[in-house]
Amino acid sequence: MSEIALAADFAIIIVVATAVGLIARQTGQPTIIAYILTGIILGPVMFDVVTDEGLVDLMAELGLGFLLFLLGMKMRFEDIREILRPITNVAIGQTVLQTALAFLVALVLGFDTTEVLVIALATVFGATPIIVKVLTDKDEITSLPGKIDVGVLIVQDIYLVVVLALFSADSLDNAGEIATTLAVIFVMMGFIGLFSIASSRYLLPRVFRRIANNKDVFLIVAIAWAFLFIAIAEGFDLSVEVGAFLAGISLAQLPYSKELEDRITPITDFFILVFFASIGLQIEGVGALLAYWQEAIIASIVLMVGNFWIMFYLIDREGFSVETSFLGSINMVQVSEFSLVVGALAFTQGYIGSDVLGYLSLMALLTMSVSTYIISYNHTIYRWVKPWFSRFESEEKIDTDLAEYKNHAIAIGYDEVTERALPVLEERYGTVVVIDRKTEHIDEIEQEGRYDHIFGDFRHGEVRKAANLKNASFVLSSSVQVDVNKAVLDEAPDDTAVFVEAERIDDARELYDRGAAYVIMSTYLTAEKLSEFLEQYVTDRAAFMDAIEQDIERIRREGRIEADELRPESARAESGGETDG
Repeated sequence: MSEIALAADFAIIIVVATAVGLIARQTGQPTIIAYILTGIILGPVMFDVVTDEGLVDLMAELGLGFLLFLLGMKMRFEDIREILRPITNVAIGQTVLQTALAFLVALVLGFDTTEVLVIALATVFGATPIIVKVLTDKDEITSLPGKIDVGVLIVQDIYLVVVLALFSADSLDNAGEIATTLAVIFVMMGFIGLFSIASSRYLLPRVFRRIANNKDVFLIVAIAWAFLFIAIAEGFDLSVEVGAFLAGISLAQLPYSKELEDRITPITDFFILVFFASIGLQIEGVGALLAYWQEAIIASIVLMVGNFWIMFYLIDREGFSVETSFLGSINMVQVSEFSLVVGALAFTQGYIGSDVLGYLSLMALLTMSVSTYIISYNHTIYRWVKPWFSRFESEEKIDTDLAEYKNHAIAIGYDEVTERALPVLEERYGTVVVIDRKTEHIDEIEQEGRYDHIFGDFRHGEVRKAANLKNASFVLSSSVQVDVNKAVLDEAPDDTAVFVEAERIDDARELYDRGAAYVIMSTYLTAEKLSEFLEQYVTDRAAFMDAIEQDIERIRREGRIEADELRPESARAESGGETDG
């Protein structure tokens, strides 16, 4: 393929994906469906306008690597620590039972042995991007059902990496070869996993503390880290996806992960677009897409119903309430986009034909489309069926209380303005979360140990979600950037008190119009104070000296404290911690 033809294909894919994506958004559908439909529209199924030689192989592999890298970066073990044991039980049971159900369904529908194996392994996963996106939009991602679903998805992601590595093997002819391949995969993943954990604890914090203030270097080092792990994985004869996934996990445990996730998402989105479009391009015509359309509909219905009851049984067995069990189960009924990831790899390796890939594509499109609306209206559905499900209730079933930010205070920026206000906010609201993008400020807050902190730019959605802005009672922003303060006022609840800062009168007026409780005008206040002091200096010199004496004393006192902190420990010990005036 010439460079011009490749560039033209890229342009066509992006333009069509944008158009289809706009339509999908209007109908409440996830963009992943739009990407798959883009490949179907531009490929042999419909218009066959994209020549896919080279494009599929090159970009799909890179896209899958970035997808798994981003997926790994979402795996923060801290998010599910409180309910780790029941989540592990649910996830393992769900993986075994849903794989068995998918295996039986595919067997009954008449697929051959290899196809049944591929279909069974491919149709177990929940749609991580869809579930996380819809639950986040509904402010339910930090709820107990949301935490359970995220925890199960994390275990599924690990399972996905193993399955991808398995299908990267040269042969699946017999059980002995499969067992040997799996043993090698687990051993090699173990070595890389240990390196990943050790790096996230000892190496990466030091590296990123030095470079995090430089946004460009920050991003480049993160991508380089991903490619380092990809190279290590390939050196162990594992797939690109394994290395990228483990690289993401090691970065996810850092305090800088929210900021990094937001910065790398746009790059990842581009490759994800090309990857899922490439799946549609690989389906060889309408015949292949619709070869098993009846089977796809039957399997979709059976698996959605079966997946719900499997999840409900497992969550209910762990002692959660009926409502939590229902909501956690109904959110996870779909066959996810990762069935296409596995299917595309199996197709590339020659384990299945284009018709089976079409079957998996139809199932994913059907179940993801339906489940988007199911998740959106999960509480309404529960109210409809609550009388029937009340038979599962018992006094022993009590939900775990999750630690989350609620009715707290948020301080954006750590400087003289917020530093003086933090003790007052702590006394009034209890929990104070400080958001700052300078590593030295984060280190200072961490050493003090009084306040929670998040590293990142407040304009990034992931940072705002981490601070749980929508449940905050008070927000203090020392940033004069208008877009930051607009984001606060647009997203914070109406009853949240918001203090922001502005440099210009016009900005202050707009912020008040948007609902700010108070706008700090530092330049205006300085000018007003200066005018008062000048008036006193000219008319009453003694009163002026009295007025500024407190300021002078405070400056001297803080100067002594800072000087003392900069002195060597031995010198401070000798002087009893005091300094000369």
